[in-house]
Amino acid sequence: MNIARIETSQIIKIFNVKPVELSSVAPASIEPPPERSPQAQFVEDVGVMFEAVGLPRMAGRILGWLLVSVPAQQSLSEIAEVLQASKGSISMMTRLLIQVGLIERISLPGDRRDYFQIKPHAWTQMSQQRMTQITAFRELADRGLALLADQGPHQQMRLQEMRDIHAFWERELPLLHDRWLREQTSDSQ
Repeated sequence: MNIARIETSQIIKIFNVKPVELSSVAPASIEPPPERSPQAQFVEDVGVMFEAVGLPRMAGRILGWLLVSVPAQQSLSEIAEVLQASKGSISMMTRLLIQVGLIERISLPGDRRDYFQIKPHAWTQMSQQRMTQITAFRELADRGLALLADQGPHQQMRLQEMRDIHAFWERELPLLHDRWLREQTSDSQ
């Protein structure tokens, strides 16, 4: 039997089902999801971005919220309420964000609760960490190329590309970083 040419009547016969009247399905009874505020959509978008780079979506949602929340410091309970997530999940993901250096845990005078906020200069520090990682990858590629020194260029090609791109970024990123710092200094004056 050619699957592409199966008629509705054949499906009814094969699976012994009765056709459903389309008028009996009430599409009006299915409510569309509520509209998200632009702020809520931003929080979700940060979560999706995190997920796209292999990190937990919830960690991204927390970061997204802390980027736009007022006040900037938020308690675990406040984050859990806004994101409609369990305190356990929020606790685990805030630990991850602290570990990678994006947020920090703080206390406020007269309050026994812990609060979370974006760590000052987090993005600058992450850029510096990225430069360290780039150097480590370039050094690793150099070691691999040394292992294949007696092989032809065809065998070395994969490692050579790895080495070349990381050597390029190792050379160029510090220049960009310095330029960015100069711009920040001139903007603040």
